[in-house]
Amino acid sequence: MRYKKLGRSGLLVSEVCLGGMLFGEESARGTPPEEAKRMVHRYLDAGGNYIDTADHYGSGRSEEIIGEAVEGRRDEVVLATKGRYSDDPRGPNDEGLSRYRVMRAVEGSLRRLRTDHIDLYTMGGWTPSRRWRRRSRRSMTS
Repeated sequence: MRYKKLGRSGLLVSEVCLGGMLFGEESARGTPPEEAKRMVHRYLDAGGNYIDTADHYGSGRSEEIIGEAVEGRRDEVVLATKGRYSDDPRGPNDEGLSRYRVMRAVEGSLRRLRTDHIDLYTMGGWTPSRRWRRRSRRSMTS
């Protein structure tokens, strides 16, 4: 396995990143939990160290599966996750990139990943400005 520096962070990550987008997703394209865990173990055994997921992949199940799979091997992994979306936004602060939402998303990710730190946290999309939202609402009602 070959490694590259991740930006200016100093972290060395494998050139091949294991993405957990379909882990735990309950659809024909989803990866069942036991198969996903085997994939993670094979990836780590092959020298891979960079695993990516998100708080909304599989309604959070992807993070749970990856957390279980890397238990006992956490120090071998550069764990990346992201936030922005919600599977069940009930209120105005349940999705987006406000400080409130990001802090809640990080706390949930840490719990599901069974870890005390996330190595790389990214925003999974942009949040439109209020002005843009007002304009789009008006065009939808016109």
